[in-house]
Amino acid sequence: MLLSALTSGAEAAFFSLSEQELEQCKTSKRPAEQRVYRLLQNPRQLLTTILIVNNGINVTIITLFAYVAWQVFGSMTLPASVMVLCMLFATFFIVFCGEVLPKVYVQKRRLRLVGHMAGLLDRLQLLIRPLSWLLISINEHIEKKYIARGYTHTMEDLHHSLDVALINADTSPEERKILRGVVNFGAINVKQIMRPRVDIIAFNTAKTLPELMPEIVKWGYSRVPVYTESTDQIEGILYVKDLLPHLGKGAGFNWQQLVRPPFFVPEGKRIADLFQDFKEKHVHMAVVVNEYGGTVGLLTLEDIVEEIVGEINDEFDDDDDIIYSQLDENTFIFDGKTSLHDFCKIAEVPFDAFDEVKGENETVAGLMLALFSRIPRVGEDAAYGRFHFTVESADTKRVKRVKINVASKKEQYHKAS
Repeated sequence: MLLSALTSGAEAAFFSLSEQELEQCKTSKRPAEQRVYRLLQNPRQLLTTILIVNNGINVTIITLFAYVAWQVFGSMTLPASVMVLCMLFATFFIVFCGEVLPKVYVQKRRLRLVGHMAGLLDRLQLLIRPLSWLLISINEHIEKKYIARGYTHTMEDLHHSLDVALINADTSPEERKILRGVVNFGAINVKQIMRPRVDIIAFNTAKTLPELMPEIVKWGYSRVPVYTESTDQIEGILYVKDLLPHLGKGAGFNWQQLVRPPFFVPEGKRIADLFQDFKEKHVHMAVVVNEYGGTVGLLTLEDIVEEIVGEINDEFDDDDDIIYSQLDENTFIFDGKTSLHDFCKIAEVPFDAFDEVKGENETVAGLMLALFSRIPRVGEDAAYGRFHFTVESADTKRVKRVKINVASKKEQYHKAS
């Protein structure tokens, strides 16, 4: 029973070590702690070894219980009631003394226990390697054949359901948007939905409090980035609520001390991961940076939530953030600075529809530059897949407005079917 308790406790201790304890084992000069870190580099092998040993010990305990019962009753044929009582007693004894107690006990002594058990488990790994290799191979085969296939089929089913919903007359636009948001949430990255740098409202740290207050009133944001020389040097985020106790103070007040540290994220980060970071760090705004550390955009928690539930507007939001008009079921006129992600949401087309042609561009105007390889003139048109583009307004520097015709989703779906 002691051996069962030790192996169960070792299982709980090894796999509950904190990051600080793992780092301690990695940098330690003690051979036992170095061995702990080495064992955890292959956690599946370690867990398999522990489970094989623990189950072997538990089977031995059950066998001993049966042998003792045969000796006590003097026969190998026991009454049913006696067999049930023996099984219940043995199960309780193993679960309570060999599983529950040791796993509770080791929580405050886990580093000490793994140090003592590492040497024994290291030798046991070599001893039972053939059996553990067989079990791990069977497990990997099952995962590849059934679990991975099940996930692929699930995603295929979701996308098929989305296609059906888009052509179903009984499905409301709100339902279609939410379904699209849920299905595509894990594939969207920060760059696709961020507010670009040119649209970022930020305050210079050189401003005094009296100079800052009109800007706060003008824009009406509750959180605003703060920079020194340019938005490439964002120093932090100013929470307007932190200024409320200091509204009566003059130009000498050092409001810069209220600025909170910024949260920087790379432009390629998935919004599903960023959403988790927002929850863990208790922040609602991230500054998006490129590979050189330059600011390229801004993203808030509200932007991420809107990818599922649609636009969330309050009394301070502008209704014309996305400037477009719909001429008929399949024809739209979009402002050039509209992001391709927003266009795909409005037109209800796949988010990856332009991945092969857009390059690094993320706006409708940028897509026109990619298609024409130059700045197009008014009236010029181009086709890509089931999309037909006509430049409605442009000058020598940029494309201002584009008419886009999208082939019917219903027609495309029936052709694919």
